[in-house]
Amino acid sequence: MQILEFSHTPKFQSALRTFCDQATVTGDVSDVVAGVLSDVRKRGDSAVLAYTEKFDGAELKPAAMPVTATELKDSVKTLSAADRRAIRQSIALVKDFHKKTLPKAWKTKNAQGGIVGERFYPIQRVGLYIPGGNVPLVSTVIMTAVLAKLVKCPGIAVCTPPNADGEIAPAMLAALHMIGIDEVYKVGGAQAVGAMAYGTETIPAVDKIFGPGNAFVMEAKRQVLGTVGIDLLPGPSEVMIIADAGANAQHVAADLLAQAEHGSGKEILYLATTSKVLLRQIEKAVARQMPSLSHSEKCAQVLETRCLAVTCKNLDQAAQVANYIAPEHLELQVADKAIEPLSRAITTAGAILQGYMTPTVVGDFTAGPSHTLPTGRAGRFFSGLQATDFMRRSSTVRYNAKSLAAAAPVVETFARLEKLDAHGHSLTVRL
Repeated sequence: MQILEFSHTPKFQSALRTFCDQATVTGDVSDVVAGVLSDVRKRGDSAVLAYTEKFDGAELKPAAMPVTATELKDSVKTLSAADRRAIRQSIALVKDFHKKTLPKAWKTKNAQGGIVGERFYPIQRVGLYIPGGNVPLVSTVIMTAVLAKLVKCPGIAVCTPPNADGEIAPAMLAALHMIGIDEVYKVGGAQAVGAMAYGTETIPAVDKIFGPGNAFVMEAKRQVLGTVGIDLLPGPSEVMIIADAGANAQHVAADLLAQAEHGSGKEILYLATTSKVLLRQIEKAVARQMPSLSHSEKCAQVLETRCLAVTCKNLDQAAQVANYIAPEHLELQVADKAIEPLSRAITTAGAILQGYMTPTVVGDFTAGPSHTLPTGRAGRFFSGLQATDFMRRSSTVRYNAKSLAAAAPVVETFARLEKLDAHGHSLTVRL
């Protein structure tokens, strides 16, 4: 764990920036991804299958890429009744949260008498990327697919990497089936993003791509932007914890380790605390808890190389650090009276988990908001995934002769100022 003491000096700012820059995509990743995308665009299924064998160790034929309806249906039977109940509860909570965010069409009369408004439509065809591999993210299925179904996107395609046997985790397929998704492909990595963006013989192209992934997936999404839309750039998981002297060191340590165990080795952990005593207690608690974890070696590596602690004199300084980092998950393990002022002061976090008893994991799995969140400081300009990301908006304008006459002086002025006489004439000819 690297430790810095907050200050307004260039030295501190430089050290903080250098640590945060670990999330930046390297040139090597960019070049590799560009090559994969170009190949998928040219060769379609053949390229996708070649990269699936190369990167995932799965040798598939084109006919084996789509998951069959029988596979989806039978996967539910592999789960216990308790597992099915837990997944259904998570689906219900996520759906209920996002129902409250849905926009409604509206109309009003403006000052000139014209009728203006907005209409909202589901995107026609969306692609969802669900990470798999060593840590099949069943929860990510819920945090993306539920939103797409809620807004009634006509086409929903899911890509997720298979294991070396060409299979997908049954729990992931079960969650997809329970949500009502029936188009699933055994494809992962940059090649999946390319397939969804450009289309192949087996996988029809989509209009927008959603979902988190590793550095290669994130870079692929960045490179296909413009050919298709993308949601945001959610890369390897990160958490920041702001802890005051009243925080429980065991809880803070557990939450740091929870984020470190995602498995990529690229996770980034931040801690800002107003108590140096607590910091020492947290370090000891991490050391005690780590050996009992199934991913202890990976966690140890992340804690050693990708964990930054900043000691602060007060919570205002901690808020300044958080606003610069723009963390994916931000835990406020502070006294109740400090929660709301601190939440108002921090304006760049993806999700804010408030209070000593609110670990990130409840947001990861069940609380309601999507856990697909911006990483790598993208929270400065992106927000977490929401239902409206699966929709598009059209504005509507309707004038009659009376309202058009009221608009004429304004239009004629702008036409003259911008030397666009045909623009002005397109109005006056109607009068």
